[in-house]
Amino acid sequence: MSGALYIIATPIGNLEDITLRAVRMLKECDLIACEDTRQTKILLDHFQIQKPTISLFEHNESVRIPQILERLVSGQNVGVVSDAGTPTISDPAFKLVRAVRESGIKVIPIPGPTAAMAALCASGLPTDSFVFEGFLPQKKGRQTRWKKLAEEDRTIILYESPYRIIKMLEEIQEHLGERPVVLGRELTKIFEEFLTGTATELLSHFEKHPPKGEFVVMIAGKRYFERLQEKPGEGELE
Repeated sequence: MSGALYIIATPIGNLEDITLRAVRMLKECDLIACEDTRQTKILLDHFQIQKPTISLFEHNESVRIPQILERLVSGQNVGVVSDAGTPTISDPAFKLVRAVRESGIKVIPIPGPTAAMAALCASGLPTDSFVFEGFLPQKKGRQTRWKKLAEEDRTIILYESPYRIIKMLEEIQEHLGERPVVLGRELTKIFEEFLTGTATELLSHFEKHPPKGEFVVMIAGKRYFERLQEKPGEGELE
């Protein structure tokens, strides 16, 4: 009888956010596939878990997938974790999940933290309908994506690094205008911070305070922004 593949969400910063079920499954799995084995070792050591690990990232998936499938077919249970948050959400493992499902082997999600949802629920932007774009392409297709997002009515959620956040804000300014923008930084960590304002206001802020940490970028959808223009003061961000 084959084993099962467990997609295990891990904390995005604060280790107290791990679920009891995630800890149990990390202890029970026969093998843990990690985006970075060194990063995962910190997590496992914290919870006194000793399990064999194997690296699984974008550039070695073609080699690792057959190896993991072999383990699963032999009856072993394999857990998959990313460096932080939920695997496959802007992280490796999608190809593995697809291959495992195509082989008729169970894939079981162990839900937990996701930076996008943590940031959105605290943003003050509409949460009833949203689109998650993750990291935008750095070159080919980036301008086309911005043009499409300019017409998007749903709240837009993006990820960006501190090294490219200035460029992203300049592009928001160019393509989406002065819409409300919320930046979530260092979520669940000691220096967690939410910054709100227009792209212009946020660019001005970063002139005095150089950006640090990974960012979740949330932008008001077109329809919500238009409604704010019609009724000044309604839904304005602090």
